[in-house]
Amino acid sequence: MPAGKAGATIEGRSGSSLTGAAEFMMHGTQMMITVSVKGAVPGTHAVHIHEKGDCSAPDATSAGGHFNPGGHMHGAPDAKEHHAGDLGNMTVGADGSGSLMIQSSELSLEGSNSILGRAIIIHEKSDDFVTQPTGNAGGRIGCGVIK
Repeated sequence: MPAGKAGATIEGRSGSSLTGAAEFMMHGTQMMITVSVKGAVPGTHAVHIHEKGDCSAPDATSAGGHFNPGGHMHGAPDAKEHHAGDLGNMTVGADGSGSLMIQSSELSLEGSNSILGRAIIIHEKSDDFVTQPTGNAGGRIGCGVIK
């Protein structure tokens, strides 16, 4: 990836045939994040950045918890308090494809808020933005290491 960019190839976990990609691009102090998937179960799925870039476990639990360098409570991406890795929900249509675009000033490609070497996770359910510490998002059906 060119300077100011990172990406991840997302592969299915927990028996899912989901595939996808994520792109992370810095624009000044803002990171633009684009996630796209295909082969997913239709519905709403939570998307989070997790602390470890390890997708080796069949259920992706090897990726650890949500990326949370600020030590905040879990919440919606636009809430005053939330994990830096809380990216919100992605809607997957009847054809199994979905995408999410979000902007964040809390993530970076360098320093303590760097996402490099971490994982992007697609969850089986939507994030309710309330339940601690995971938003009741269910199992991890997709995982990709951010490079």
